[in-house]
Amino acid sequence: MVKLIQDIWILADSGVVLFHRVFDEKLDAQLFGGLMTALNSFAEKLSKGGLTNFELNSRRFTVMKRKGLLFIANSSKTFKTKKVAQELENVINKFLGAYPEEDLLKFDGNIGKFNDFEDRIADSLQETINQLRKALW
Repeated sequence: MVKLIQDIWILADSGVVLFHRVFDEKLDAQLFGGLMTALNSFAEKLSKGGLTNFELNSRRFTVMKRKGLLFIANSSKTFKTKKVAQELENVINKFLGAYPEEDLLKFDGNIGKFNDFEDRIADSLQETINQLRKALW
């Protein structure tokens, strides 16, 4: 099975990143979360629904909003948009199924409780550089 998603971020409405798994981190996750929340809010003012996706160089970012959370995944532009969206939808369903809705609505600032989520979605994520290094060395 091809793993379509390289990086993923899950954000609260406030812009706080609840969970992220980034292949090659170049930007602080919380800065990225604030930026994406602001961009999505701006997009919602311009059109119903906000951002759905955008592209930078060779990467495509797919954005979905569910239950007050913003889910963002990036992937290669070579993958079909619909396939990546389906995979992100699978990740969303796993996240919403793993954590009670009341915990998400009454978020207490403890992002540590979401640390184990990467294990639940390993089948959706491309391997990180560190994992590849371990496999090769």
